[in-house]
Amino acid sequence: MTSRTVTLLDVARAAGVSKSTASDALQGSGRVAEATRDRVRAVAEELGYRPNSAARRLRRASTGAVGLHLPATATRLDYYMNLAFGAVERAQEDGLDMVLLAPSGAAGGRIASRVDGLLVIDPEAGDSAVPGLLDAGVPVVTGERYLGPSAGPSAAVVCDNAASLTALLDHVTERGARRPAVLAPSGSSAWATALRATARSWGLAHGVEVALRTVPFAATPAEAEETTRALLTADPAVDAVICAPDGSAPGVLRAAAALGREVGTTGGGGGTGRSNGTGGGTPPEPGIIAQSGTPTEPGIFARSGPGLLVAACVDGPATRGAEPPVTAVDLRPAAYGRACAELLCDILADRAAPDTVRRHAWSLETRASTGSTG
Repeated sequence: MTSRTVTLLDVARAAGVSKSTASDALQGSGRVAEATRDRVRAVAEELGYRPNSAARRLRRASTGAVGLHLPATATRLDYYMNLAFGAVERAQEDGLDMVLLAPSGAAGGRIASRVDGLLVIDPEAGDSAVPGLLDAGVPVVTGERYLGPSAGPSAAVVCDNAASLTALLDHVTERGARRPAVLAPSGSSAWATALRATARSWGLAHGVEVALRTVPFAATPAEAEETTRALLTADPAVDAVICAPDGSAPGVLRAAAALGREVGTTGGGGGTGRSNGTGGGTPPEPGIIAQSGTPTEPGIFARSGPGLLVAACVDGPATRGAEPPVTAVDLRPAAYGRACAELLCDILADRAAPDTVRRHAWSLETRASTGSTG
């Protein structure tokens, strides 16, 4: 059947069911046995069946648009902007426009009349707008699971956030850290909840007390700097700081510099040196003595404080462009946005069930802030 377009009737015949049963199986609706539903979907995939999206929109009097709901803080975070661009690009491939919804949301009925489906990214259990969006009467895909009560099933694209923080904690431990700290995000999103829980469970599993500090979900570099200064002052034994919020890692680096902590090592720098512009140094001149964090003559700096490893839970321009560059988890936000939009498109085109859950891969990018060369 490769020489012509595969139709729903072709799928039904190949699966040995009626056309209406095939349609219900692919849409996830109707009273279809699970085994039959699985068989019809397998046949559709094998034959390369793709419903006619334009025809479906005409039959359902649809709008040809989908909605995108982002956290209220999203407009100042690079991660969400890249995610949105990826989602828009993928939706356009199916002929769908993307409508950015106001953070406060709107009544479910009004939303349903304007869009064919919804993307709800990092939904907070405490966000009063989310329940109405999930119950708007149109297909919904969440970027990460919604942890609050929901009237009906929704699809989701999820990352293994527990595994990503575990990888960071394992990495800094392998690089010599013995007293790690985590600046975890506040809030009730699945991401924030997973990071806080993982910091505790990892510490228990490894017999290590993880210094856990909660910062705003979208903490600024200044907020991260203030929290890190207080942490390192109160607990000088901390030798690694993992910062969760997107774009806030430079604040951790500033706090480390202000306290004379050399980033990229867990050992003391020892003595003083003359900056050569690349982070290296030369032995001090005879007779010059400097205390940690105390300037001497121009060009002389102190490096006698203990070292500090720094890492981040979200990669981006702030981590890649920092000095030193910061080890981080690359969540691939543009690809994540595409994955969310693709699942919604598949649901709208009867290629996936409305409660489908897909997984999105991340990667750990090791850099100089943890003594790595990449």
